[in-house]
Amino acid sequence: MIGPEGPLAILEDVSLCVAAGESFAIVGASGSGKTTLLGLLAGLDTPSSGHVRLAGHALETLDEEARADLRRELVGFVFQSFHLLPALSAEENVMLPLELAGDAQARRKARDALAAVGLDARRRHYPAQLSGGEQQRVAIARAFVHAPRVLFADEPTGNLDQRTGHHIADLLFALNRDHHTTLVMVTHDSQLAARCARHIELHEGRVVETAATVGA
Repeated sequence: MIGPEGPLAILEDVSLCVAAGESFAIVGASGSGKTTLLGLLAGLDTPSSGHVRLAGHALETLDEEARADLRRELVGFVFQSFHLLPALSAEENVMLPLELAGDAQARRKARDALAAVGLDARRRHYPAQLSGGEQQRVAIARAFVHAPRVLFADEPTGNLDQRTGHHIADLLFALNRDHHTTLVMVTHDSQLAARCARHIELHEGRVVETAATVGA
């Protein structure tokens, strides 16, 4: 990218492959390039050089609209700050991606997804009426409601207390295991990273460690 003082290399010589159904963590200090790498893998950004393939699709060859279509079809997102729409109920937030895709079963699927994360009784509540952990569970239900092949999670427990964070992590790994959805997670939490099958560590935009872990 171009910074105030000229070209700025955020990532350099990063090469990785994540298998279908795998759980994979990206760790590193703040500013190491973790979120940038996640954005590239998801097609939210395009690299200035190199190649990114998502389910066989070369993302750098697609325009913004084609990448958005691919994300709607294949990808789910869970963010640290939840990104729920405050004027919509939990059920309506989960329905939104299905409605945008024209799914006639959006409400039924949203209720099923909320039930799967233990929030069936809270489906008519608005985000302001939910705890942080409940809001994150709504975000996870929204991410999984269209059965994505890949789930990208950016610091999914970063805004939660330790107990709630453990519960959210358990939920993510259970969904990954039960639905065989590939889980790619950015986290600063070494214990959370250790639950993934593999992890890489970034330092100043470069991979300094690649490791297999015990997994969830």
